[in-house]
Amino acid sequence: MRPGLCLRRPSRATARRGIPRPMNLPNSITLTRIATVPLLMWILSPAFPANPATHGLMGGRQELIASGVFILASITDGLDGYLARRRKQITTLGMLLDPLADKLMVTAAYIILVAYNPRIVPPWIAVIIIGREFLVSGLRSIAASEGFTIDASEIGKLKTVIQIVSVVSAILAHRWNYWIWFPTKSGGGLIVAVHMIAVWAIYWMTIVSIISAADYFIGFWKKIDHASERARTRRSSVLSRRKAKREAAKRPSQVS
Repeated sequence: MRPGLCLRRPSRATARRGIPRPMNLPNSITLTRIATVPLLMWILSPAFPANPATHGLMGGRQELIASGVFILASITDGLDGYLARRRKQITTLGMLLDPLADKLMVTAAYIILVAYNPRIVPPWIAVIIIGREFLVSGLRSIAASEGFTIDASEIGKLKTVIQIVSVVSAILAHRWNYWIWFPTKSGGGLIVAVHMIAVWAIYWMTIVSIISAADYFIGFWKKIDHASERARTRRSSVLSRRKAKREAAKRPSQVS
């Protein structure tokens, strides 16, 4: 070490004032959501819990565990964004991982359901829902390259709620057609038609996905058209100024 050179570790206050660390609490929560994708695939496989010779857990426990895992993963979708804004820990890694985790969870869930419960989720519905996710991702990428963003609409938020209901109900409908809550001695009670809820939720999810994709595309088209108009206006203004300068430069030579 050269004389007079003193190396000190930065204080915690300095570290807090600096650039936020990439691997913070919100990003860790996002990573756990990505980790639930292979976990959900394993839970809904015939080999769950451990023995390949078995055919899943009996009594509906397999469906209940899978539903609980998906609900917890869906809760983290809003939790990581809230914590990132609240703690001011928005990072480039987080902006990359958050939409990636969402798309992975949605696509994995519906691909699994096509094989797990095909009477509720036919392949064409999964293609529409997954295609919508790719379309929105592509539009957002183009918008970011053009320098503007497409905000999530109320339809997109409604789609997220219906998505959770559709996936969970489709998983549960694999085991039950209906539930009887608060059974009475006479054999009555509150009947929850699990199969019917799953069918309606899946088809509503498909309709809302199409409407949401159209809404995103219209919003993208308006902004890209406005950006193009501004670019044309700026270009014509620059050309007008250049033309005026050239004309001003010619005037003295004509006078002389």
